[in-house]
Amino acid sequence: MADAPPVPRPSGVTARSLLPPSALCGFVLLLVLVFALSYAAGSAAGPVAPGMHGTSGSGGGGGGGDDPSGTGGGMEDMPGMRHGSGE
Repeated sequence: MADAPPVPRPSGVTARSLLPPSALCGFVLLLVLVFALSYAAGSAAGPVAPGMHGTSGSGGGGGGGDDPSGTGGGMEDMPGMRHGSGE
């Protein structure tokens, strides 16, 4: 079997075969654009609950980190909440 000389490829074919499909690039670009716009809108709107802080520490409306009952702390005082016989 004789060795045939390699067929030279045009330089554009090699570079193009290494790139992902243009539809995939467009989809990724669209995702980046949507996330950037949603981040900008969230930053412009500000915090959802400015008075809310983490669960470290005591007090506040953060939701009791040391509450053994699992109710989140302070839920018993909510208006319209009834405890007891399944009503």
